[in-house]
Amino acid sequence: MAKFQYITLREKNELTQKAAEWFHSKWGVPTEAYLECMEAYLSGDTEYGWYLCLDGESIVGGLGVIENDFHDRKDLAPNVCAVYTEEEYRGQGIAGKLLNLVVEDQKAKGISPIYLVTDHTDFYERYGWEFLCMAQGDGEEEMTRVYVHK
Repeated sequence: MAKFQYITLREKNELTQKAAEWFHSKWGVPTEAYLECMEAYLSGDTEYGWYLCLDGESIVGGLGVIENDFHDRKDLAPNVCAVYTEEEYRGQGIAGKLLNLVVEDQKAKGISPIYLVTDHTDFYERYGWEFLCMAQGDGEEEMTRVYVHK
């Protein structure tokens, strides 16, 4: 079993550019948008963080926390975003550990509940998330599922 390292971006801020490019490659959101959010976190302007799973020097999983993940329920904030695990690393509990890390870290900072939007069913429930409601994604025709972790 591989030994992974789970970190916040503040623990290894030298990975900022690499992390922004990695997230961009997964989701297509401009690298600059990730960098802007990451810099706000690194400078202490926000406690909404960025979390990575490393296998050696490689980023193999990650997620972030932002005000709103592009949906019409602006009252549901903050949102976990950009949850991704490299395909060859799936099924090893990486996403679950990252989700638990973000919940614990945000709660320690007094930030709770937190939300996320997803099309997945029966995944986030394993990690204590509860389906809350449907929301309209920005520019999306279909409604999307919103989960909460208290």
